[in-house]
Amino acid sequence: MSEPKPPTPTPGDTYKGWLFKWTNYIKGYQRRWFVLSNGLLSYYRSQAEMGHTCRGTINLATANIAVEDSCNFVISNGGAQTYHLKASSEVERQRWITALELAKAKAVHMQAESDDSGDECPAAPPSSGQGGGCRNLEIQSTLRTLGSKVEDLNTCNDLIVKHGSALQRSLSELEALRVSGDVGDKMKQVTERATLFRITSNAMINACRDFLSLAQSHSKRWQKALHSERDQRIRLEETLEQLAKQHNHLERAFRGATVLPSSFSNPALGNKGGVSGKGDASDEDDDNEFFDAMEDPAEFITVPADPKYHRRSGSNASGFSCETGMDDQSVNFDELSLASNPESPQTLELEPVRQRRTRIPDKPNYYLNLWSIMKNCIGKELSKIPMPVNFNEPLSMLQRLSEDLEYYELLDRAAKCQSSLEQMCYVAAFTVSSYSTTVHRTGKPFNPLLGETFELDRLKDCGYRSLCEQVSHHPPAAAHHALSEKGWTLRQEITLASKFRGKYLSIMPLGSIQCLFDKSENHYSWKKVTTTVHNIIVGKLWIDQSGEIDVVNHKTGDRCHLKFAPYSYFSRDVPRKVTGVVTDKDGKAHYVLSGTWDEKMEFSRIMQSSKGENGTEGKQRTVYQTLKAKEIWKKNPLPEGAENMYFFSSLALTLNESEEGVAPTDSRRRPDQRMMEDGRWDEANAEKQKLEEKQRIVRREREREAVKAASTPEEAVTEDSINDSPLKTDGVETGTEASEVSDETPYGPSHVPFQSAHPDNYQAMWFDKFDDPASGETLHVYKGGYWEAKEQGSWDMCPEIF
Repeated sequence: MSEPKPPTPTPGDTYKGWLFKWTNYIKGYQRRWFVLSNGLLSYYRSQAEMGHTCRGTINLATANIAVEDSCNFVISNGGAQTYHLKASSEVERQRWITALELAKAKAVHMQAESDDSGDECPAAPPSSGQGGGCRNLEIQSTLRTLGSKVEDLNTCNDLIVKHGSALQRSLSELEALRVSGDVGDKMKQVTERATLFRITSNAMINACRDFLSLAQSHSKRWQKALHSERDQRIRLEETLEQLAKQHNHLERAFRGATVLPSSFSNPALGNKGGVSGKGDASDEDDDNEFFDAMEDPAEFITVPADPKYHRRSGSNASGFSCETGMDDQSVNFDELSLASNPESPQTLELEPVRQRRTRIPDKPNYYLNLWSIMKNCIGKELSKIPMPVNFNEPLSMLQRLSEDLEYYELLDRAAKCQSSLEQMCYVAAFTVSSYSTTVHRTGKPFNPLLGETFELDRLKDCGYRSLCEQVSHHPPAAAHHALSEKGWTLRQEITLASKFRGKYLSIMPLGSIQCLFDKSENHYSWKKVTTTVHNIIVGKLWIDQSGEIDVVNHKTGDRCHLKFAPYSYFSRDVPRKVTGVVTDKDGKAHYVLSGTWDEKMEFSRIMQSSKGENGTEGKQRTVYQTLKAKEIWKKNPLPEGAENMYFFSSLALTLNESEEGVAPTDSRRRPDQRMMEDGRWDEANAEKQKLEEKQRIVRREREREAVKAASTPEEAVTEDSINDSPLKTDGVETGTEASEVSDETPYGPSHVPFQSAHPDNYQAMWFDKFDDPASGETLHVYKGGYWEAKEQGSWDMCPEIF
C-alpha cells in the first residue's frame, strides 16, 4: 500500500501551513495560518490577512524550539514571546520542526556573519574599480549562500541521526512484540517514524543537491579568479620592490648631496646618483652599501662611500689595505692567511674525532605556574625563594658560561688579523654571538655548588679547552678559563644580580670578560648587558637583551661601543637589533657593525665621516660613508626537534654528556641535574634539597673554623654558642641562608650585598684572585694543575660535594 508523498520543506525556502495556536483557557487552541520566511515565523488568522495584518512574529535566531509530545511543540525567545503550537499529526509536526530548525540555523549563521562583516568592512582594501567591487560582492554573496547550505546540511544530519535512532528503537520493540498478536499500534508508530525519517532524508538530499550545484557552477570561475589574483599579486610585489629600491637610492643620494662637503659634488658622483643609461653607474652601485636610516636617537647614520675608494687597489690605497684585509678586493684576508700559514689545519695529520650525541630525552610536559610561586615574593630577596627543577634546564651555570665558546671560530680568525681594528671587529662579533643561544632558552640553569667545576675539552675537535669553577658562594661567582692552540686566551668571572619587578625579571651580570692574544699581545675586556625575562605573571615567557657594551683594547686604546636596543612594540627597527662603531685611541671611527644578536652581524669599512642633521633630541648625528657590508657572524641553525629538548644548540646537547676521567666535582656528575635530564623530576627535586642541605652544613662548619682561627678562645666559645643557639639573630641567619639557598634564584643566582657575620676562608681549587694591571679589575685567574691532575688520574685533592 502506497501513500502520497508529503511535501518536504526545502532548506532556505519559505514554508507555509495551518497550525493550531494556544490562545487562552476559554478559547483553547485556534487554527492560524503560519508563514516561515527569512528566519521569522509569522501568523495570521487566515491567508487573506497576509497582505495587511500580521498577528505576531518571532525571530528564530534567538528562539528555543522544544517538542512536548507527538503533535505539540513550543517556540519561545526567552519569555517575551512564547507560542504553544499543535499540528494535525506527528508527521506534520515533524515537517514544521525540520523547517524551523533549518531556518533557525540559517538565521544564526547570517546574524554572526553580519556582525563579522560590520567589523571587517573598514579594514577592507579599496577596490581598483567598479568591476572589482562587483566581483567582490558577488563572491561574498556566493560564499554566504554556500555557508548557509553547509549549515542546512549540518542540521539535516543531526535530524537524520535523531530520527534514525528513534526508528531503530521502534524496530527493536516491534521485534520483541512479534510473538504477541497486539502489534497494530506498534506498526503504526513504526510507519510514522519511517515517514519522518524519509522526510528528513529528502531534505538532506535536496540540500546536498543545491550545494553541489552551486559549487560546480562557481568552481571554474573561482579557479580563474584565483589565478588572476595570484598573478596580479606577484606583479604588485615586484613593482613595490623596485619602488623601494629606487626610493632608498634617491633618499641616500639626497642625504649625501646635502651633508657631504662640496668636494664630493663632482660630475662623476652626480652621474652615479642620477638615472642614466650608462652601465658604469650600475656597476659602481653594486659596491656600495645602502643602510636603512636609524631611529632619531641614534648617534650616526651611514651612506654609500664615494666610488673613488673602490677603484683604489691594494698597492696604492695607502693606509687602507695595510690596515685591514676586509676591503672590497676579491681576495679575502682570512683565506690568504690560511693558505700561507704552514701550520694551517690542512697540513696537519687528521685524527679521529669523537662522535658526540645529538639528542637528549624530550622534556616532560609537567605544568607548574611560576607566578603561583613568585607572587608572594615581590620585594623579597630572590635567593630565599624555593624553586623546583620544573623551571630549570638540565645544565648548570658553569655549562652555560662554556656555551659562550660555541662560535670560537671568531677568535681563531681574530688571532690571524694583522690589524688591531680588524681584530676588534671579530672580538665584538664574538661578544654578540654569546647571546644567540638565549633567545628561546627560558629555563633557569642549575646554580653550581661551591667548588663545582666543568671542563670542556675540545682540543682535538676545535683546538681549545676550557675550565669553569664556582669560586664563591657569597655572593655566588663563577670563574672561566679557556685556552686555544690558535693563540688566544679567554677568561671571565661572572656574578649575577637579579631583581624581580612583578611582571618581569631583570638579570644584571657583574664582573668582567677578558680576551688575550699571544701574537699581538692585545688585551681586550668587556662586560655583559642586562637580560630581561618577560611575562612572569601571564603569557609565554620571552627573553630580551638590552644595554651597552664597551669592548676596550688596553694595549692600543681601540674601542668598540655596542648598543643592544631593547624591544619596543612601537619601534620601526627590527627586533633584537645591535649596532656598534669601532674607533681608535683618538676617537676616529673605522668600522660600523650592525645586525641582531639572535641571527647575524655585519661590518662595513668607514671611508669618511661628517656631521649630519640634528636628531629629535637636538643632537647632531654623524654621517659615515661606508663600503659594502660583509657578514662577519651568522647563527648556526638549531638541531631538529630542539623545541622538545629545551631549545638546546648542537653544542649544548653535548655539554652534559657523560665523560670518563673528569673531576669528581664536574657538573656532569651532579645527580639532581642528571635525574632531571632523564625525566625523573620528582627524584631530582628531592636530590636537590639533599645537596643544598649538605652544602649548608659544610658552610656552617667552615665559618666556625674561620671564627676559631681568627678569635681568642673566649670569643670562639661565645661565637659557637651563638651559632648553636635558636636565638640566632635575623641578620646572621639571613646572611647564611641567602648564600646557602642561592640555587633557588629564578634564572640565575641573586647577588646579595650582605656581609656575613663570620668570615669564609674558602679557597678555590683551580683559580686564584688576581689584580689585573691592564683593566684595573680583580678577578679569579686559572693557576694551573687541572689538566695535569687529569692526565695522572689523581683527584684526591677535590672535595666531595655531590
